[in-house]
Amino acid sequence: MIRDQDDALAQAKVWLEDGRSVVLATVVQTWGSAPRQPGSQMCMDDQGRFVGSVSGGCVEGAVIDEARQVMESGEPRLLTYGVTDEMAWEVGLACGGEVRIFVELVT
Repeated sequence: MIRDQDDALAQAKVWLEDGRSVVLATVVQTWGSAPRQPGSQMCMDDQGRFVGSVSGGCVEGAVIDEARQVMESGEPRLLTYGVTDEMAWEVGLACGGEVRIFVELVT
């Protein structure tokens, strides 16, 4: 397994070569204070292993849940997480920003 947490694409390639299903999540846009910048990536395989980060830990759990659904359906998703009064602590993005993440099955 690739040990550099920032090299999600390299790990995705290894998992694909091993015959694993792989989902890639990419930060495509941020507003305000955001822990990771556009272009940041996280990949996950069909065994639930993941590498990389799209939020420094704030919303990774929610993105992993969405990634599982993308893996099952094959349909990509555009996710938006931000701070509202109702969800400020629900997914943990308490930095005051907003992040948009594209999640897709890698083939």
